[in-house]
Amino acid sequence: MAISWRDLAVSFGPILIISAVAIYIAVRLIQPAPPNTLTMAAGPKGSTFWVAAQKYKEILARNRITLNVLETEGSLDNYRRLTDPHADIDVGFVQDGIAPSKSTDDLMSLGSVSYVPVAIFYRGPMITLLSEFKGKRIAIGAEGSGTRELALQLLKANGITPDGPTKLLPLSGDDAAKALTEGKIDAAILTGDSAQPPVMGKLYRTAGVQFYDFTQAPAYAKRFPYLTQLEMPMGSFDLGKNLPSTTLHMIAPTAELVARDSLHPALSDLLIDAAHEVHGKATALQRAGEFPAPLAHDFPISEDAARYYKSGKSFLYRVLPFWLASLADRLLVVLVPIIVVLIPGLRLVPSLYAWRVKSRIYRWYGALIAIEREALNETSAAEREALIVRLDKIEESVNGLKMPLAYADQFYVLREHIGFVRARLTRDSDAAAARDAGTPGTPGTPGAADERPAAVGRAEARAAMHESHATQENHDKPDSHENEAGPGGDRPARTS
Repeated sequence: MAISWRDLAVSFGPILIISAVAIYIAVRLIQPAPPNTLTMAAGPKGSTFWVAAQKYKEILARNRITLNVLETEGSLDNYRRLTDPHADIDVGFVQDGIAPSKSTDDLMSLGSVSYVPVAIFYRGPMITLLSEFKGKRIAIGAEGSGTRELALQLLKANGITPDGPTKLLPLSGDDAAKALTEGKIDAAILTGDSAQPPVMGKLYRTAGVQFYDFTQAPAYAKRFPYLTQLEMPMGSFDLGKNLPSTTLHMIAPTAELVARDSLHPALSDLLIDAAHEVHGKATALQRAGEFPAPLAHDFPISEDAARYYKSGKSFLYRVLPFWLASLADRLLVVLVPIIVVLIPGLRLVPSLYAWRVKSRIYRWYGALIAIEREALNETSAAEREALIVRLDKIEESVNGLKMPLAYADQFYVLREHIGFVRARLTRDSDAAAARDAGTPGTPGTPGAADERPAAVGRAEARAAMHESHATQENHDKPDSHENEAGPGGDRPARTS
């Protein structure tokens, strides 16, 4: 009695191989640990984007992530750095409307984070259409800024191009506002920081300076999908003096938090979390909770960001610290195939092993049945001897089986059945021998075979063998011989 290592190997082997393959695939697909350093392209120092980036830096530091804030020329510069494979930039603020549609394959959006309002101030008589600025001196923003790119698109839609009579100057922010108040330029297109309510209120009060009302704002929003129509309510600049005295119409693209597609999913959630904290408050131009939002314009929303906006952070990141949740999240990827494949597989192993052991026992029953069926037919002495030899080989093989103790009962039952078949073969052989030695009148005496049919039935052979044994027993008992002997000591003849 012993364990069959072969049966164990055959039973455990497939389960272990499948589990190993599943774990290998899981390890190959598992995300590495998130990096502890990120670089963000922000904007000019002191700008809204730069200030927001500093807040991101503080928030990420709570989770032991170091954010390097890179000072840039603006939104267009941020986009160029993100698309440069040699630039070490992970994420940045990019204004919608400046990115070529065919150049964003490697970039993804984590969501829009704010409006970038467009405000136009000018000197002179009232102007109702942008086309009326043709031939004037207009400040459209510095090179590399989102203000300049947007201004060029809006002016081009109204027939004003850089190679025409209109003089387009690279002034922005305070420089553009100062040149306008001093009369050095005729109009200034301001966006972002320069178009915030406090700055607009200051210019609105300046003598000789007027605010351009985008009365065609709905048309601009339809023409340029990345633009949104905004309204500046009465009294937004000064409630006491009711400035402005009428509702002003504006347009605004959105700024997106753009990252490379290699950004770790855990950091994606962390950045959107920070965006909620930095950009989620109410302002004069947006409602509380309006940003961040999954508004897809120039860049597709990443799958991780879409999942976050739909269902929020995963359970692990809600209840555990960031780094611990990240570790647990990666371990689950390895544990899932173990739970799904290995554990159910191991539950099948005992049944598979039992089937393997029992099949080795049941296999010999087929051979026993074959021998017994052959023995039921009329067989010669040589054929019966051959059957006994086959039975000996079966018994020898069965005795050599390695059998666990749990299956010893079935092992011994098999051996009993082998003994049963052997006994039957032996009995039939004795009956056949008795038949071959029988006489016509007296079974068991010579000469009987000459007068009986050549083929003797199995029942007759068994009866002859029985009488042969009885005669032998009487011969071995002297007392009974004497009692049965007639006068002179002769026994009476027996008749069958």
